[in-house]
Amino acid sequence: MLPREVTIKNEKLMLSPFACKSIDAGKREREEEPCPVRTDFQRDRDRIIHCNSFRRLKHKTQVFLIPKSDHYRTRLTHTLEVAQISRTVARALRLNEDLTEAIALGHDLGHTPFGHDGERTLADLYEGGFKHYEQSVRVVERIEREGEGLNLTPQVKNGILCHTNMTADTLEGVVVKLSDKIAYINHDIEDAIRGGVLREEDLPKEVADVLGHTKSQRITTLVNSVIENSSDKNEIKYDEEIQKAHDLLRSFMFQNVYYAKATTAEKDKACHVVENLYGYYRKHPEEMPPLYVNIAEKDGKERAVCDYISGMTDDFAVDMYKELFIPKSWI
Repeated sequence: MLPREVTIKNEKLMLSPFACKSIDAGKREREEEPCPVRTDFQRDRDRIIHCNSFRRLKHKTQVFLIPKSDHYRTRLTHTLEVAQISRTVARALRLNEDLTEAIALGHDLGHTPFGHDGERTLADLYEGGFKHYEQSVRVVERIEREGEGLNLTPQVKNGILCHTNMTADTLEGVVVKLSDKIAYINHDIEDAIRGGVLREEDLPKEVADVLGHTKSQRITTLVNSVIENSSDKNEIKYDEEIQKAHDLLRSFMFQNVYYAKATTAEKDKACHVVENLYGYYRKHPEEMPPLYVNIAEKDGKERAVCDYISGMTDDFAVDMYKELFIPKSWI
């Protein structure tokens, strides 16, 4: 038997009846010969890891804009942490770990420079609206590989699309949605404490008493709750007490970290950069790289400008702004 066939056979024996098996992977937009070694979901995972958009995540903001310390999260480290938590939950629930990992690694490929501030700016500027999870799907369908896309399976694309607000078609996708929140809430707490925005003792006592007093304790409590309340069920959820504490902690973070003065101090500048880049390339679409010029011809220049800017890293966006709008010395 080929290695891929052995994996498919083992999945039938070992995975939960509620798991999405590799043999049930949907058809790709372009038909391909099966890989002798990897299942379709394993191929999707590898394609995401090797794509340009994935590598650029290391220079995109998670919460703190262009931090000087190497220890603050970037969009890439956040993605890896989501993948780790997602795999832990999937393995415990006997779900398809490969599908879960592929969704987790691809869920933020379409995120803008400067985090959600960049996303909101593009959403305000572009009449068609802009959401990073929709853009992540667009990246794997229309932008990567010089416009050919990664040709992923529909289950992976659905999980990427639904990781924020909607409910995915697979339990693996739902696991990533919960794991994303577990990761960013608790790791953003750690970054906020490092940046002097929070102290551990500032967290609501009613949350700490339920979830724990350290990052590790909180993540462990949340993960265990998901596993205990989802085992042998066709659903993924926390128990009621944990869900309430989770929601309270998330609300606390939005009020005291995500909208705090220290984390939004450079927000207006970041938005100014995105806004001016959008205006410039909207007037001069021919100055974008050939890929985006082609997209402009097919999908409209505003759509192409969104694609180009959303793919920029923080540093590249700042450099392009300087190149276009800051005078240079004559000599």
